[in-house]
Amino acid sequence: MATKTAARTVSNKAGLKEQTSKFLRGAWAELKKVHWPTRKELVTYTAVVLVSVLIVAALLWLFDSIFSFLLGKLILR
Repeated sequence: MATKTAARTVSNKAGLKEQTSKFLRGAWAELKKVHWPTRKELVTYTAVVLVSVLIVAALLWLFDSIFSFLLGKLILR
């Protein structure tokens, strides 16, 4: 029984190496298919995200301030 277990362990290690190698080859093949943005596109997309975040943050701040003011007036009535 000990030899069967040892044989399985060696077989599993070889299978693991093959699976890992197959996975890495597949991942590399997929990375070759990716459309990587140019520097100009990257700067443009980053600017769009930052402006969008600033707009949403300003709106959240505005609504929070309005609701805090109204709630303060309602409680201190």
